[in-house]
This record gives sequence, C-alpha cells and structure tokens, in this order.
Amino acid sequence: MKSQVRAGRLALATALVLGLAGAAVGQPAPAEAFPAKTKASVIQYLRSITGSNVVSGQHNKEPASAPGQYTQQVKDITGQYPGLWGGDLMFRAQDAANRQRVIDQAKTEWANGSLVALTWHACSPTGPSTCEFDGGVKTQITNAQFTQIVTGGTALNTTWRQRMAEVVPYLRQLKDAGVPVLFRPFHEMNETWNWWGGRSGANGGAKIFQQMRDYFDSQGLDNLIWVWNVQDNPAGGWANYYPGNSYVDVVSLDVWYKNYPSAADYQQMQTIAGTKPIAIAELGKAPDANLLQSQTRWSYFMIWSEQLRGNNSNTEIQNAYFHPRVFNQGEVVLP
Repeated sequence: MKSQVRAGRLALATALVLGLAGAAVGQPAPAEAFPAKTKASVIQYLRSITGSNVVSGQHNKEPASAPGQYTQQVKDITGQYPGLWGGDLMFRAQDAANRQRVIDQAKTEWANGSLVALTWHACSPTGPSTCEFDGGVKTQITNAQFTQIVTGGTALNTTWRQRMAEVVPYLRQLKDAGVPVLFRPFHEMNETWNWWGGRSGANGGAKIFQQMRDYFDSQGLDNLIWVWNVQDNPAGGWANYYPGNSYVDVVSLDVWYKNYPSAADYQQMQTIAGTKPIAIAELGKAPDANLLQSQTRWSYFMIWSEQLRGNNSNTEIQNAYFHPRVFNQGEVVLP
C-alpha cells in the first residue's frame, strides 16, 4: 500500500510540474480524521516513528486572519497537506484579535488528520500585552526585570500571569475538543534577540518555562505537549537552558545558522533528550534526502512560513514531501 501511495504522489508531482494537476493521475491517500485524543497518544506516536519516519510540518505566521495560507501553498505545490500544521498565538493587536481564527484552524487541521503545533511570540511584560515584533517581542530587558518577572508577588510577575491568563481560554477550547497541542513557548531560548532568551542556568529561561508549565497545568491544560527549543547556535551549551525532564515532552531545534543540523547538532539534541522525541521545529530549507537518511531520530520538521517558497524550489519541496520516510496528512496514524 505504501509503495502505491508513493507512486501516486510521484505521478501527481509530475502532473503539477507539467501544469496538469487536473489530469487523471494517482491520488494520495485520503486523510483519516482524528478523534479526540490525549497528549499521551501523540507522544507515544512520535516515539513509535523515531528512527523510521518523520512527520512533515509547515508553519503559518501572521496574519492570524489567514492561519492556513502557507499550508495551502504546500498543497498547491505537492498535492499533499503536511502531517503537522503549525500556528502562532501572535503578538500584534490585529492578530491577537483574530486568535479565534487560529484556534478554529487548529481544530480543522486536527479533524483532517494533521498534528497541531502552536508557538507563542509573547510580548514582554515590561510593555503592553500586544506589540510589534521589533521593540515588543524582539527587545531587551534587564536581568533585574527578568528576575521580577519570575518572582512571585512583584508587579512584573503579576502582569506576566495576567498575560498568560489571556491565552488560557483559547488553549482550553482545544483541550475541550480533544486536540493535543505541541506547544512551544520561549523558543530559541539560547538566543538574545528575544526578551526571554540568553539566560542560562536555573534562574534563567529554564525558570520561566517551568513557571508557565506549572501555571497552565494548574488551569487544567493537560492537552499541551511541552516542546522545549533552542537555535543551532555554534556556541553550544544548549543543556544549560534545559528546564528538566519533568517539564519537557519534546526536545526541538531551530536551524538558522545553516541549512540543516550538523552531526554535532544532532548528537547534542539526542544527549539532552535521552529517550524523549526530538524535532526540527523551524528550518528554512526543505529537508533533502541526505538529511532524511542520515539523521533518522527527528520525529517531525516544520518549514517556516515564507521560507517555503522563498528559499526552496518546487522540486525541492516535492522531493521532501514524497520521500519514503516522510509522513504527510493521511499517513499519520495515532494509537
């Protein structure tokens, strides 16, 4: 059956390249709708495919009014939908006002048979709850301000708790719908472009991650699969930002210093993760055959929004989606 599906995909790819997508070619397998599931079922699935397969993923950035635009581009190019849909809780006022659109899209993607991932580019609690990227998400705060944010009873900690409370109703909708979410807050924790990053040790990024999980757990959001994330900074030392095994479900890497993770990057992630699933949470280049065949423990990859077409040819995208190891929508089968 698998070989028949792949043959159909290759025929479809040929038709797309020739502009004959409407011709009578082999069609991909129809997506199997996901019923309500627990987070454990997704974690179990990611563990089960480790070493054998990897789920394709596509991020969808702002505007929140079009939360499936880049996923649709994948379909236009390959005839396939990704096995993982990525969205964002956003930061600008107009996008925060459309968070419901993002949540509705997440429900739709899950119902269609794709895993759901959410990132949150949160605005610094030293400013308003909505902001621009530059000066709001991408901003510097002092060590003293960060300490206040993670210290109970301070004004900044109170503001931060209110900030987290704003997104709880949206995440609770997904819990109530039985949608587990690969939730990736404070991404690229080892970088300094963001207000939460570049702070190693127990009282740095690890602490704010722990506190967010504790707070969301207290709100009953047991559908969140906690994805910890660093960028492939050659300085290394990524374990210094790790909040601990009890707080993390998936260990992930963003790849921006180069096209693909190096062998050393791959090893460093495995050392931190132990038996936990690892993933490439952001990259700009569609994975090539060499990466897919040499680094087999990645459980999913997610191409960043505009980088899909901006940094890849249609052929490169098709080659990734049609690779025998890659699972797209319709091939992700949860226990």
